Amino acid sequence: MQVVDKIISNFTNNKSLYIGEKVTMSEHMIQTAMLAEKAKCNDDLICSCLLHDYGHFILDNPDELVRENMDGKHEDIGYEYLKNIFKKEIIEPIKYHVQAKRYLARDEKYFNLLSEASKISLKLQGGLLNDDECIKFEAQDYFKSTILLRKFDEVAKKTDIKMKSIHDYKKLLTSKLK
Repeated sequence: MQVVDKIISNFTNNKSLYIGEKVTMSEHMIQTAMLAEKAKCNDDLICSCLLHDYGHFILDNPDELVRENMDGKHEDIGYEYLKNIFKKEIIEPIKYHVQAKRYLARDEKYFNLLSEASKISLKLQGGLLNDDECIKFEAQDYFKSTILLRKFDEVAKKTDIKMKSIHDYKKLLTSKLK
């Protein structure tokens, strides 16, 4: 239970803008979870959506990394931190959500929907997946969940919407602990 309180505290205390966007990282992650709820996804995916960018909270200065043309590997950092706390169903989509962007961006229509900040990070994250990488990615156990997470991720950058609080997710987070 203490770890959930720490996660909630990190959401509450982080006021940094999401890199290149007009919402905070906390707002972005909560919006992603709200979109999964609206789409009537299962609780595992809602929890994954809520925590998908948690690695940014652990990185010292994500904005500086982007300015230096570096990828902070937030998906790996978040995965490594969360893997001993949450079930596999929660953390696997987190681990692969950047790969999902690289996969989906192969489609020109999807690529054109990306925000400018997301296009910049796509380049830093390795660009589009090649055919072999796509085949391996499609074989992942949580491929469909990861794709859904990524689609919610891209549109969860709205300002002036009614936001839930991270405290509204405490019961969900607690129910998904290992």
